[in-house]
Amino acid sequence: MIELAHFQVLSAALFAIGLYGVLAKRSAVLILMSIELMLNAVNINLIGFSAFMDFAEPQRALGQVIVVFVITIAAAELALAIAIILRLYRNRSSVNVDELDLLKW
Repeated sequence: MIELAHFQVLSAALFAIGLYGVLAKRSAVLILMSIELMLNAVNINLIGFSAFMDFAEPQRALGQVIVVFVITIAAAELALAIAIILRLYRNRSSVNVDELDLLKW
């Protein structure tokens, strides 16, 4: 039987993997993928809570509605970030975040 704790452990593991990817990787594309993994970990946690908590029906649907909003925001963020990464690659021929010094004088 799957319980709420299983969803929380899965969500924590995915979030930790995503956090490691953001902190350790140098490629902008891998950092972006890690951020998406962290957002999906939050989605799993929200769905787990909405499914297993003893809420009334409108509150149970609220968790799923929030997940749809998070997915929509993540898609918009992904599109914008890919556009920025492609522009950086065309200008600098690299997506390594250590080599990007556009904001330095």
